[in-house]
Amino acid sequence: MSSGQMPPWLQEQLMKMQQTQQNLQSIMTQKQHLEIEKAETEKALEELKKAGENDAVFKHAGTVLIKSTKQEMIDELEEKQEMAKTRATVLEKQEDRVKETLKEQEAKITELMKGGAAGAPPPAEENPRK
Repeated sequence: MSSGQMPPWLQEQLMKMQQTQQNLQSIMTQKQHLEIEKAETEKALEELKKAGENDAVFKHAGTVLIKSTKQEMIDELEEKQEMAKTRATVLEKQEDRVKETLKEQEAKITELMKGGAAGAPPPAEENPRK
């Protein structure tokens, strides 16, 4: 094996770490979209609450607008806010788990590289989560 090549087990560990990094990036993108959605919902609620009781209120249904009542719209938007909070909590927990996995993978790769066992595979994993 030439000195420029990585052992297959190290390549595998690096690929796993890259997949975890991509997963983390995906979660962070979802969180960004959720924050935008939450801000838009909050703004819509603020504007809706300013409207008079007899003002016409419309909501999107695909490419058309449908007349609705102010209270129905407030209820829908508040429900949407609650769902967004729940999704944000789930994404936060996922992000924490993935960051922890990433730290573990980085530590494992560092440890394996310090071991200097360039041709020898690492011991079998004992992690039941995988």
